[in-house]
Amino acid sequence: MREVDSVFWSRALTELTLSFHIIFATIGVGVPLMILIAQYVGYKKNDMHYTMMARRWARGYTITVAVGVVTGTIIGLQLSLLWPQFMEVAGQVIAIPLFMETFAFFFEAIFLGIYLYTWDRFKNPKYHMLLLIPVSIGAAMSALFITIVNSFMNAPQGFTVKGDALIDIQPFMAMFTPAMPTKVGHVLTTAFMTVAFILAAIAAYKLLRGENHVYHKKALVLTMKLGLIFALASAVVGDFSAKYLAEYQPEKLAAAEWHFETEEGADLILFGVLDDGEIKYELRLPKMLSFLSHTDFNAEVIGLDQFPEDEHPPLIIHYFFDIMVSIGVFMILLSAIFVLGKWRNWSFVEARWFRWLIVLGGPLSVIAIEAGWWLAEMGRQPWILYGIMRTAEGATTATGVEYLFIAFAVVYFILGVGSVVILHRMFKNNPIDKELNSRQDGEGSWH
Repeated sequence: MREVDSVFWSRALTELTLSFHIIFATIGVGVPLMILIAQYVGYKKNDMHYTMMARRWARGYTITVAVGVVTGTIIGLQLSLLWPQFMEVAGQVIAIPLFMETFAFFFEAIFLGIYLYTWDRFKNPKYHMLLLIPVSIGAAMSALFITIVNSFMNAPQGFTVKGDALIDIQPFMAMFTPAMPTKVGHVLTTAFMTVAFILAAIAAYKLLRGENHVYHKKALVLTMKLGLIFALASAVVGDFSAKYLAEYQPEKLAAAEWHFETEEGADLILFGVLDDGEIKYELRLPKMLSFLSHTDFNAEVIGLDQFPEDEHPPLIIHYFFDIMVSIGVFMILLSAIFVLGKWRNWSFVEARWFRWLIVLGGPLSVIAIEAGWWLAEMGRQPWILYGIMRTAEGATTATGVEYLFIAFAVVYFILGVGSVVILHRMFKNNPIDKELNSRQDGEGSWH
């Protein structure tokens, strides 16, 4: 019983930490690219508003980076403390990307520091803008390397198990697994999409509050355009992810789609509830699961009936899939209508009710990110290392993990509330009108 408690609380604490960290990690990956694009547009158009977007976004970014560093460090410690058997394997096989993730962060942090402290120090603003390229690359590479580790957990390769020992270890083969391309692609595109919609939500909220400044209008248009681009990219990569699951992790796909029996021409099931194993109140799209899985409406899709019951992922992941996809479709439609509306001069895209939908899109995008990660991680259960090591086998047998859970929950609450308060005060005390006037009356420089 004590061992079961240790596994449960180890999973709960890891889920809590990852759920909190993923918000700041997503911001950490997406914001540098948004800053780079805004500053580039400002440079090309000689437009002070876009340059000021880059400056203000970079200022807020420093707060989220600080919290992301703290929670990222905690994850590293928790992996060693809560999952020692897994880390024994990972340390031998997949240590390179774990090390390179740290290197990527240092690379990003160094150039970010230089960028922040060299505003107005260059005669040619182009050179200051170029500092953002290594910042953006470092942020993306950090996500790349840590996602490679997660991909290895879903498709372990590059080693052979002989008794209790690992032999024939090939670290680079372990890095480039079949899961890696879709995992990395989905993480990056959804991070860029989420950050774009968060920034759009902030701009829309400012306009709703009566700050009818052209700065906020330009920020809203720019971020909604970027949000549409990356939302469409996320949908494309998501389609490839479904095809990967159909081939390599069919039980995960079957659990997410409540596909219980192997059949040809399988329907895609959205929403619904389970009543004694019977699906009720669902929305069925005929043969769409076969098409999504194999690009063939009549293809056979493997169901959960082909797997032992103790290897079935939890069926709750169906709802995580529904949440993720529903929000993704909503954001694509919302941003597409906005972009088309601005082009065609539709007045309703500037109406209060439409701007409130954009504001809602910010937190909804974060919820979609959370649902996607819960789907990915819970969908791999009962494996921590797919097909090789079960979660229960990788967990610590130490007691008292539940007290750590409570302690870290308090820490994360303080960090979360503190971040929001600091960011709110930072921009409340420096409204855009005041900052623009200060810059014009002072240095007169917009790079």
